[in-house]
Amino acid sequence: MNGSGACIVRRDRTILLECAHPDFEVARKKLGTFAELIKSPPAYHTYRITPLSLWNAAALNYTAEEIITSLHHLARWGVPTGLEEEIETLLSRYGKLTLHGQETQNEVVMLRADAPELLDELSDEQGLKSLGLLRINPLECACPAENRGLLKQELMRLGYPVLDYAGYHEGQALSLTWKENLDTCKADSANDSFGLREYQQEAVQLFQGTEGQGGSGVVVLPCGAGKTIVGVAVLESLQCETLILTSNTTSVRQWMDELLERTDLAGEAVGEYSGEKREVRPVTIATYQILTHRSSKDGPFLYMKLFNERNWGLIIYDEVHLLPAPVFRATADIQATRRLGLTATLVREDGKEGDVFSLIGPKRYDLPWKELEQQGWIAEVECVEIIVPMNPELKQEYMYAAAKEKFRMASCNPAKAEIVAKLLKVHTGSSVLVIGQYLDQLSELADRIGAPLITGKTKQRERDELYAAFNEGDIQVLVVSKVANFAVNLPDASIAIEVSGAYGSRQEEAQRLGRILRPKAGENKAYFYTLVSEDSREQDFALRRRMFLTEQGYEYVVKKMPSGEERTIH
Repeated sequence: MNGSGACIVRRDRTILLECAHPDFEVARKKLGTFAELIKSPPAYHTYRITPLSLWNAAALNYTAEEIITSLHHLARWGVPTGLEEEIETLLSRYGKLTLHGQETQNEVVMLRADAPELLDELSDEQGLKSLGLLRINPLECACPAENRGLLKQELMRLGYPVLDYAGYHEGQALSLTWKENLDTCKADSANDSFGLREYQQEAVQLFQGTEGQGGSGVVVLPCGAGKTIVGVAVLESLQCETLILTSNTTSVRQWMDELLERTDLAGEAVGEYSGEKREVRPVTIATYQILTHRSSKDGPFLYMKLFNERNWGLIIYDEVHLLPAPVFRATADIQATRRLGLTATLVREDGKEGDVFSLIGPKRYDLPWKELEQQGWIAEVECVEIIVPMNPELKQEYMYAAAKEKFRMASCNPAKAEIVAKLLKVHTGSSVLVIGQYLDQLSELADRIGAPLITGKTKQRERDELYAAFNEGDIQVLVVSKVANFAVNLPDASIAIEVSGAYGSRQEEAQRLGRILRPKAGENKAYFYTLVSEDSREQDFALRRRMFLTEQGYEYVVKKMPSGEERTIH
């Protein structure tokens, strides 16, 4: 039946969403629960329904009936024949296989199916046989407990996500409580002794789960929404020794500060395990970099043993979208330990979202960025893309350059420096981050505007001093490389100027905007500028980079310099 819906639903599971439609915003929110945005040009956004997008929806308790009903409401020309059945089939696979522990035999886990035909279908898979999977009756197979993670990973690859009820060991007990005055986490009621915001409490509860389904999974919240507090709250609720893995040493120190400020843990109970220190304590915070360090290209990972250094009851993966492949492999071996992933976006540029699902756990909580903005928990951000012309000489050189060199030339367009200087004048008195990819470009910019520069070569102590001076208002402009993309706490930053980026990295764009999301005094407003060279490959990559933020409801005003012409892109 033809209608007036905002979407065109195709048989290949793609969906076109008309940006000019009056119901665009409602449709975008609905699609975001069960489909992935894959293109976001001005006229129509393209979504795709994937098995993983449906299984993450199922993990958040969406049913096939609810998803199909939503599609019918959104579809302009109906839902194609066969698509409903395909959605029902894919969603039905979620829960057909379950894993269970053995009270009398800890060395084995039991894989159970809801019908013998499913195990018949899987019994000839060589990848499963190599894991020691053994059929013991029509509805059950036994598997060595040590292969629990690999089994889930392989079944996920075959299209069958497993619900893991095999349980977790408790880990070494650790007593901690919240301190009395948690002044930076606003309490939602007079009885809220923990000082957690309502959505943070909900995230903790959903991670813990009911009926044996909790204890592993991912919490998705934007930067500035207090993901670290959610992690500390889970630790406090479980009262066990915990290993925390994060992206860099700056983040390690921030976790330590939060733990010591908000709980009664003594300083000697919290250890740093990084390139500078090797402390293994009841709560140990390590970097992904140190875990994947080896003395030679083909040598062993020297510090992966940290996973077994203590009887951890919980492992927290901060910025889980950055999880390196070797850590995935180590995680496959520790499925009996509770696992919490924290991230602003589940987008991975390497396509390993399925490994996060199978080895860390499904999405347990996801709160839209714009919803948090409306509640005042994060800043309102105005996003502006400025199209910067190339001068005739650069344009001529660009035309005859190789593809990879074209992108770098466009990214490092010298005309961007003038735009940065003008923006700094417009926002005089504000705390500004100038962010980029190429060190020579950033060095020249820092010299021109008289601002300090932080790169991967900057020593940690100097970084900490510069971040502190920025937070205290002694420095108003910082030029930063990609080292500031992740887990850097700069709450007063209200302006971000992106002069270059990593090709089409959606996660990088989300993280960079996240640097300015923390609530601001007054109107609670921030500005995100991205500078892109006109008629260049950089424009194509910029369109892809901002795709995740578009999915979250951010609109980019596009301004062409120097004419000032502009148009709005959803």
